[in-house]
Amino acid sequence: MNENKKPDLKVSILAPNFCKGGIVRAYLLGKVFQKLNYDVEILGFLFGENVYPEAPHDLSVFYLEGCNYPEFFGASKKLLNKIKGDIVCAVKPKPTSYGVALMDKIFHHRPLILDIDDWELSWYGGDEWQYRPNFKQLARDVLKQEGALRNPEHPLYIKWMESSIKHADAVVAHTQFLLNRFGGNYLPNGKDTDLFDPDKYDPQISRENNGLSDYRVLMFPGAPRPHKGLEDVLMALDLLNEPDLRLVIVGGNPYDNYDEKLKERWGKWIITLPPQSVEEMPSVVSAAHVVVVPSRDTAIAWAQFPLKLTDGMAMAKPILATRVGDIPTILNDTGYLINPSSPEEIAENIQLIFQDLEAANHRGKMARERCIKYYSLNTMATTVSQIVSSL
Repeated sequence: MNENKKPDLKVSILAPNFCKGGIVRAYLLGKVFQKLNYDVEILGFLFGENVYPEAPHDLSVFYLEGCNYPEFFGASKKLLNKIKGDIVCAVKPKPTSYGVALMDKIFHHRPLILDIDDWELSWYGGDEWQYRPNFKQLARDVLKQEGALRNPEHPLYIKWMESSIKHADAVVAHTQFLLNRFGGNYLPNGKDTDLFDPDKYDPQISRENNGLSDYRVLMFPGAPRPHKGLEDVLMALDLLNEPDLRLVIVGGNPYDNYDEKLKERWGKWIITLPPQSVEEMPSVVSAAHVVVVPSRDTAIAWAQFPLKLTDGMAMAKPILATRVGDIPTILNDTGYLINPSSPEEIAENIQLIFQDLEAANHRGKMARERCIKYYSLNTMATTVSQIVSSL
């Protein structure tokens, strides 16, 4: 792409929350559209104290403070007036993104792409979830100041959004599970493999800068959640009981206190690093000896394409991951695959990796080659270009 060429068109990407909750995917899509010479703006709401992670410096962002109904109607109107794109791309089928995009489609008739990076209803029990209140409960949920239905994230609204997916002009999803459920085009989570380039970073310097020089580092560059299987890694460290092994968690958990519960039980094995910007993350990942992606066998995990998987692949790290969802297909023999919820297998493979770290690092180099071929921004841009052409 000619960097000096005037952008062809403008795309407005609607993120549901500038504090996690899809913002990383929005940044990634922004980079993809820039590859296609689009002018990009990312808009949405901030439900939280701070934007996390911070936006790449070359992406334009605008957000409003998140709020509940009925104030959310007015906030949505303000956001609608800020949308300037020729195309609108909504991340996640949520009222805070796709709901606003559907209103824009009604009023301004702009083409709408829906990006699905998770099965949102799976967090509430999936197809088993029902909302069947009696009259009094419904009145409380609607009328009380803290009523459940005042929250735009209520699963009832998510269910409505999922039933409205057919109104998007194009749908993209990043796992086979999501494609089977919602249809659309396959657009997995890629990585900026020029930014995430191991030759640009010195692992030893990164370990020194982050206080990790004395340790063999198992890194999880994401938010701890029960379905992500970090408890299994920590139980494996208990089994091994080798004093220089550490699980390094980058960024912590902005959703609840789950990471604090992990520290209460396994604090001696855990080191936490503060939140990192997109540009800072490659340097931090370079400090890892091994990247761990120990997802458990749940519907939530099956629906997700773990971003930390391509973090590790792009940085040519040995990857220890479970046979859950698309993970085996993504790695395709370039990592160490184990069964989910198996601390014993994790322990065995940690020993295997460190017994022959040279062989493990060779697998990491193969993983980077695979990431460049199948999960780079260029590969994503080819798919997106075809989708936009078909609108």
